[in-house]
Amino acid sequence: MPYSLGSPTHTSASDAEMHPVRFVHSVSEAGRLLPSASRWNSIEIEFNLAPKSSSGYDSLPSRYSKSFDHDLVITDRKCFKRFVFISVSVLFLIPLLVLLLHFLPRKHHHHETSKNLTLALSQALTFYDAQKSGSYPSNSPVKFRGNSGLKDGSKSNIDLVGGFYDSGSNIKFSFPTAYTVTLLSWTVIEYHEKYADIGELDHIKDIIKWGSDYLLKVGAGNDTGVRNDINCWQRPEDMSYKRPVSMCDSTASDLAGEIIAALSAASMVFREQKEYSGQLIKAAETLYSAATVEEDGGHKQGTYTEVEDCGGEAREFYNSTSYIDELVWGGTWLSFATGNISYLEYATRKFKEAADEEKISEKGIFYWNNKLTANAVLLARVQFFCDVGYPYEDALGSSSKRTEQLMCSYLSDQMFNKTKGGLILLKPDYGQPLQFAAAASFLRLSIAGFQINYILGDNPMQMSYMVGFGDHYPTQVHHRSASIPWDGQYHSCEEGDRWLNSKEPNPNVLLGAMVAGPDEFDNFSDERGKPLFTEPTIASNAGLVAALIALHDPPHKSSNPNVAKFRHRPVGYL
Repeated sequence: MPYSLGSPTHTSASDAEMHPVRFVHSVSEAGRLLPSASRWNSIEIEFNLAPKSSSGYDSLPSRYSKSFDHDLVITDRKCFKRFVFISVSVLFLIPLLVLLLHFLPRKHHHHETSKNLTLALSQALTFYDAQKSGSYPSNSPVKFRGNSGLKDGSKSNIDLVGGFYDSGSNIKFSFPTAYTVTLLSWTVIEYHEKYADIGELDHIKDIIKWGSDYLLKVGAGNDTGVRNDINCWQRPEDMSYKRPVSMCDSTASDLAGEIIAALSAASMVFREQKEYSGQLIKAAETLYSAATVEEDGGHKQGTYTEVEDCGGEAREFYNSTSYIDELVWGGTWLSFATGNISYLEYATRKFKEAADEEKISEKGIFYWNNKLTANAVLLARVQFFCDVGYPYEDALGSSSKRTEQLMCSYLSDQMFNKTKGGLILLKPDYGQPLQFAAAASFLRLSIAGFQINYILGDNPMQMSYMVGFGDHYPTQVHHRSASIPWDGQYHSCEEGDRWLNSKEPNPNVLLGAMVAGPDEFDNFSDERGKPLFTEPTIASNAGLVAALIALHDPPHKSSNPNVAKFRHRPVGYL
């Protein structure tokens, strides 16, 4: 534990009070539970180590050695000359060695990157502006979008206007939307000051609110229809086909849990807006009460894909395989947002059950379908920062152990394979590898630099997989709005097929969109008709944003005391 008491003598007790000892606690990189630069992850504590005494330090015996005057006599001139020669030689060699080390090629650590992360982050956020549905903002930086989906839900007598289009289609899915809002909110809670320092705080808060406003409308969850959107290649502004709604209730436990997490996390982002934050918490608590009633109480629990008239065609795209992890996830975030320990009790009690339910192919992976990995990180932080005691020790201890194993596994080639180019393959049989690599980079900084560099162009294809970044990036992104000209003309579904099958670059640049990525051999096909390579999603970009802001180390500018207080406390205990 490093500390400095200054001079041990000639110091009064009043001086000690004026200059208290400062201890800066920064978790080492190997044990850091979330990646961040040390100044955003430090806790400063001031305390006095000197005993209280009116007599001052002069009356106390010094713990330090005394200094004495000695007479120096040179008795051997040869030895003295040799001493002088060696001393001069050392003084000459030291700057020479420094210069040599300066010009030698350096081996970069995994967490370093030479990319312009401020630009990359700004672009990654802009992708969400292109995905907005509803009454389109006139001040949006994306100029090839307009009003769309203004009648969503009207046939079912509910208001579903707003939200985000999930990917390159015109479908709105509540499940990945909620995951996106949760993860983006987490990044603001964790890196609030970084966003402020690079001028993107208002931008990301606007994106989060666009999503949380929509989730307040959908309740337990509603999705727009799938089949018509898939069969028609058309800009959302031109949609005239039927958009049926898939209705869900609280028995869709995974969907309910993710929405609870999203509303809770967002409420912390908007804590200064007390009315809105309270509205989010109230909705989250109401849904939590309905979703966590045990089955023996007559309430059925399951995944939304198992609920009749709920999952519908959505299971073709987001086939949720479990639900307890989402309920634990929701309970954890709700405990952070409210400080209500009963929600933490539920999360820790159900954690082992969620772990037992986790499939082997899902272990160590954080994405829209599996929250257990990230939840373990959150609970490990609770144990690290807050001694909550009984009955939480077992679950928190298990979370810490799981987190330690996870962090080591990301660095090992034994558990997860990598491409020859170095891209980590967390789900090699699933495809779309970049979304998993990005989310993992958010949780583990030591792999972030290399993975982000790969995504942004340091790969065998020498292509940035984020559209608009660098000189070489995908030009045929699988995306309806980007591929059809913004020319003031109406384009039917039939006309859209012409653009879907065109070999020309998209007329509109979908700035900041991270495409699905290469295959396991680092090969990439830039073809609009191959979505497994070229389609972006809001959930994937959330992982990218999280990794970018975690890795970024912008110049420190903010002097807002509220921001400083925000960054020095762990998630959930602000």
